[in-house]
Amino acid sequence: MSEPLLVERTDAVVTVTLNRPESMNSLDTALKEALRDALADLERDRTCRAVVLTGAGRAFCVGQDLREHVATLESGTIDPLHTVRAHYNPIASTLANMPKPVVAAVRGMAAGAGASLAFLADFRIGGPKTAFLMAFANVGLAADTGASWSLPRLVGHAKAIELLMLAQPVPADEAQRLGLLTTLLDDDEQVLPAAQELAARLASGPTVAYGAIKRQLSVGDAGTLSEALAAEAQAQAICGATADHRQATAAFVAKQKPTFTGA
Repeated sequence: MSEPLLVERTDAVVTVTLNRPESMNSLDTALKEALRDALADLERDRTCRAVVLTGAGRAFCVGQDLREHVATLESGTIDPLHTVRAHYNPIASTLANMPKPVVAAVRGMAAGAGASLAFLADFRIGGPKTAFLMAFANVGLAADTGASWSLPRLVGHAKAIELLMLAQPVPADEAQRLGLLTTLLDDDEQVLPAAQELAARLASGPTVAYGAIKRQLSVGDAGTLSEALAAEAQAQAICGATADHRQATAAFVAKQKPTFTGA
């Protein structure tokens, strides 16, 4: 059997591929555990400066493996949704707080927790066959994997209610209009290369500052002005002490192109 998750490195960019194409990358326990652990490793890995998240085959990820979930329901366990706390919550938290850029290459369908994974990325690149479906309500569930947090930030509260309650597919062109896609390409085959190219560009940038920007926005999105200002002061103190800042400032004065090292 092939590995449920592939982790491949090209220089400072790590591509994480959900690798169950025969089931449209549905999330069974083995894949969830592998993804949770791999993301935790990448969060700590200072040699990784950008992450690409994608799916093998014709879909990005269609969410929970329902065949496995039916077996769990029929087993009589007292906590059939234990996977939310054991797997989905730590995956979502690590993705959202990843101190480096995350780019999702969304080819084909992203449904349920699969869509939630994409929404936690900093950038989402798709093609003509890309579609999103907040499928939770179709099986009598509420949202998970951070969708109740990420989706309103992308599309607003009212649209999030619509997408979650009506649970209708969102095709690629509408997804771009709503802000679910950062970039929509004309060719599905170019989605992954474009995502890896963007990740490489980001990996060569001031990645300490990128991480600080992500932390700032997590406060600024929902916090008060005073909380946002405090977060900004803390972020600037961290970034101001980096070699990247000193070198880039000197390069600007000298009218040269800066070289960032992530330090």
